[in-house]
Amino acid sequence: MAKMKTQIRLSGSGGQGLILGGILLAEAAILDGKKVLQSQSYGPESRGGSSRADVIISDEIIYFPRAVNLDILLCLTQEAADKFIGNLKPTGIFIYDSSQISINPIEGKAIGIPFTELAIKKFKTAIVTNIILLAFTCKITNVISLNALKKALKKRIKPKYVELNLKAVRLAVRLAEKYLSEGSPQARE
Repeated sequence: MAKMKTQIRLSGSGGQGLILGGILLAEAAILDGKKVLQSQSYGPESRGGSSRADVIISDEIIYFPRAVNLDILLCLTQEAADKFIGNLKPTGIFIYDSSQISINPIEGKAIGIPFTELAIKKFKTAIVTNIILLAFTCKITNVISLNALKKALKKRIKPKYVELNLKAVRLAVRLAEKYLSEGSPQARE
């Protein structure tokens, strides 16, 4: 049986919830019984500066603590896409916010979904964009289970925001199912 090791980067700008997204991803992977390493980096500005969270998920002990050859790259800004696309493996998956990024498709698998636009349209706020992106990625890649993600959400999110975030997960699952059934590069809700 092949051992699994997946290197993931969530990237964008401060205030988009990517650090929280990385923490949720790591915690969900632990709930799924995986070995995990999570790190984060952000600019000095709390909002607007660059932000990224790296998560390595493995069946075995992780000896090298940096994500350098990404299997999955998630981007919410053009700056992040430009900066990190070179770290994506040729066989990697690039999932990006097509309402914020106008990038030519890369060689390999690129999935552009208007995550921010959908969050604002469906929930009247961009605050759940990170959760839609994360849940969509989980459904598309099966890197962690959606049940583990929901458990991590319930544990980490303030109680008054849990239901909103669970609705965002449900929207993401519908988007991913539509994408998987149609193979559509622009799944719309």
